[in-house]
Amino acid sequence: MLRIALVPFFAWALLADGGHSTTGRLVATGIFVLAAVTDRLDGWLARRNDQITDLGKLLDPIADKLLMGTALVLLSVLGDLWWWVTIVILVRELGITVMRFFMLRYVVLPASRGGKIKTVLQSVAIGLYLLPLDEMPDWIGVVAAVAMGAALVVTVVTGIDYVRLAARIHAAARPPEA
Repeated sequence: MLRIALVPFFAWALLADGGHSTTGRLVATGIFVLAAVTDRLDGWLARRNDQITDLGKLLDPIADKLLMGTALVLLSVLGDLWWWVTIVILVRELGITVMRFFMLRYVVLPASRGGKIKTVLQSVAIGLYLLPLDEMPDWIGVVAAVAMGAALVVTVVTGIDYVRLAARIHAAARPPEA
């Protein structure tokens, strides 16, 4: 719930002074990093203490999608990230989330290793893009672009993998036709 509550503050900080405030960008980056760290900490504590709840299972992906989606959309609105990158990532994220929902009648599709790598790459790339890049050495912008490119590739590849897996599960679960 904390991560969901942080999203409006994150957006406000990022959009301060039209998105060109160095302080606002640094605050937004700090909030984003805090939310990412609390996500990891929350998951680790829940597993360690065997306190995984249905509410947590529901709110965790919502909080992730809300924070990442807000960051991607606002970075595109500000002209810092191409819209097509935001659209590809959001379509994949929402599509896989909807697919997982429909697959619940057969199986719970857990996050794959690639899916976890995707999340880390997206978090690093977005975190870098949130920085006031025009105030920083050029190489940081290059690293941000490379990280986003890697995140984009892994996002698409893991999305395709999830669809293939779901198709196999669905085909295996259907009764044979006479």
